[in-house]
Amino acid sequence: MTNYEFDSEYRSKGYKLVCGVDEAGRGPLAGPVFAAAVILDPEKPIEGLNDSKKLSEKKREMLFEQIRENALAYSIAFSTVEEIEEYNILQATMLAMKRAVEQLSVKPDAILVDGNCTPHGLPVPAYNIIKGDSLSASISAASILAKVSRDRYMCELDSDYPCYQFSKHKGYGTALHIQLIQQYGCCSIHRRSFLTNILK
Repeated sequence: MTNYEFDSEYRSKGYKLVCGVDEAGRGPLAGPVFAAAVILDPEKPIEGLNDSKKLSEKKREMLFEQIRENALAYSIAFSTVEEIEEYNILQATMLAMKRAVEQLSVKPDAILVDGNCTPHGLPVPAYNIIKGDSLSASISAASILAKVSRDRYMCELDSDYPCYQFSKHKGYGTALHIQLIQQYGCCSIHRRSFLTNILK
């Protein structure tokens, strides 16, 4: 079964507009968590959709533009570092996902959410799909929009916080990033609750 066929299974149940939702940035030590919601047009299939983590940066960037041009609707949202610290990363992720859905210009009939949790209070039926970013075309598209958007945002922050070299690691806990945190301490976009073992 292709990822477009996976989504068509839900359309065959009467859900004409199927929305995929995914996030990027749950694991990093710095920066917001992003989420995207995408309603693809089955009449305009996009080749090469897959889990964003399995795609090269160049391929993600190319698909990012194709998704924005061909989707029936899409939305990108995020939760701030402050919200991650206040609510915890899972709840902040759910909040970003809900924001992405609520900001869609077209109301979907059903929502497919990557992972084993769905945000509370969504306006239509929602289904959590384990490994959905590999199974569902619309979730794959959402994972690409979220990942590219977050990476671009972290590159923009690089100029504000040059000593941390965010453009190289995007806030993830690489050896370089951990070394720089230990050298310079943390800044306002670091998730302090993620750094307890690093800043001992």
